[in-house]
Amino acid sequence: MTLKPAMFLDRDGVLNVDHGYVGTPDRFDWIPGAREAIAHANRADFLVFVVTNQSGIARGYYSEADFARLRDHIRAELAGTGAWIDDERHCPYLEDAPIEAYRQASTWRKPEPGMILDLLDRWPVDRSRSFLVGDRDSDLEAARRAGIAGHLFEGGDLHGFLLDRGLLPPA
Repeated sequence: MTLKPAMFLDRDGVLNVDHGYVGTPDRFDWIPGAREAIAHANRADFLVFVVTNQSGIARGYYSEADFARLRDHIRAELAGTGAWIDDERHCPYLEDAPIEAYRQASTWRKPEPGMILDLLDRWPVDRSRSFLVGDRDSDLEAARRAGIAGHLFEGGDLHGFLLDRGLLPPA
């Protein structure tokens, strides 16, 4: 089995503008360069993963079904540009969640590395050539705990960010 590099992406603030608890397509606005970054990674034979905390589910702002519809919307928009996400994980759990079914600690909730580790266990990932892009310290901490590089994205053009740092090969 040939190992591949992987690009792990947080969602809110990295793929889309973080309007606060984005759980429906009408509130989803792409970050500039996000679709291009994913397409570039696909062409460069990187695995592309999304790892996202989704406490908006635990807080009752949107449902798991809403989240699934948004995930399908994202995938459809990417498919229109010839891009794709290979796999994703989300963590709806929150220790003080208003909705009891989601009220628990989870090793998947960043800064814990559970989502990343699960993907590393299920896919042929070359950890040494893989990285995570997140917009919070908790994202970077999850990457560190999982044994991959983490990069802080503070806005702007995601594709340009990845190219400027040499995280993706030149087009």
